[in-house]
Amino acid sequence: MKVLRLVLHLPFDHADVAAGVNHALDVYLDAIGRGPEGLSDWRDVEGEDDVFPLEGEGWDFIRSMLAPPRGPRFLEDVPEAPFVRHRVKKQFDRCVELTGGAGYGFFYWARLPWRTPEPDAMSVVSFSWPTEYLEAHGAGAVRGLIQRLAALLPYASGHAGLAFYSPNVWGLEEGAIHEEALRHPGLDVTHGERHLGTRVDGVHWLNFLGPEVLGQVGGPEALRARLHAPGTTVQALDGGRALVALGPAPEAGDLARGDPLPAYRELARVLEPWLLPCPETRVWHGCPPGTARRWGRRFLD
Repeated sequence: MKVLRLVLHLPFDHADVAAGVNHALDVYLDAIGRGPEGLSDWRDVEGEDDVFPLEGEGWDFIRSMLAPPRGPRFLEDVPEAPFVRHRVKKQFDRCVELTGGAGYGFFYWARLPWRTPEPDAMSVVSFSWPTEYLEAHGAGAVRGLIQRLAALLPYASGHAGLAFYSPNVWGLEEGAIHEEALRHPGLDVTHGERHLGTRVDGVHWLNFLGPEVLGQVGGPEALRARLHAPGTTVQALDGGRALVALGPAPEAGDLARGDPLPAYRELARVLEPWLLPCPETRVWHGCPPGTARRWGRRFLD
C-alpha cells in the first residue's frame, strides 16, 4: 500500500511541543474524521506489536501520553536512581502510534529530556493519508492541510511525499520492497530519522527547510536562483523557514520508463552537503550489500 506522509523533525523535548502536537493531531482528525474509518487502532511500540482498539479508554491513554509532563523536567532531576528506567518509560519516553486500515496514521516519538540533549536527537511526528484521500480532495487542498499542520510545530526540517505504508512504524521489511523502491525513487521507505540534527532527511515532493539549513544555503532567494526545473517553487515561511515544492502533486517516478524525477535530482544536488548520509552499517534485510546506500543516494548517483 502507498500513502502520502508528512514527517516533521522537532529539535525539542516533549514539554516544549506537547501543546502543538495535540493541536496538530486535532487538526488532522478534523480533516480525516474522528470515526474508525480513519484511525482505528493504537499500537504498543515497546511491546510485542500489540494492537488495541482506539475507543474511549484507548483515547484516554493516548491523550495521557501526549499530555505535558508533570514532575521533574529533566532525567537528571529524577532522585531515585534505581527507578530511572521505570520513570523513563512512564514519564519521559512518550511514544504514540495510531493506525487505520485504509492507510491513515499518526506517529509521535519525543526525544528523552536530558539537560544536555543527546547529539542530533530529535522528536519526530508524522501524519499519513491513503492515496485515495489525495485523489478525492486534490493535491492543492492536501498541500494546504500539510502546510497548516507544519505551521503548528517548530520543526528544524520536514518533508511530505509518497511513501510505502506499514501498519507498524518499525515493521517494514525492506527486502520485500527494495526492487520497487529502487524503481520508483519518489517512494519513501523510512518513517523519519530520530537522530537527524540540522541535516535534511532526503528529497521529497514538499521539503520544509528550517533556519539552519536555509541560512547556509543563502536564504530563499539564493535557493530559488539555483533551482530551474519546471514546476519547482520556493516559498518563504515565517520563522526563517522555507518550503520547496517539486511540482503541483507528488510523483513516484519510474526508472524503467525513463522518469528519474529530474526536479528531485536537481534539489538533491543543491542540498547534498546537508543531506543525511546513509550510515555505512545500515543494511536492508534480504537485499544485496549496499542496497540501502544505493537507495539513499538514488537522486545523486
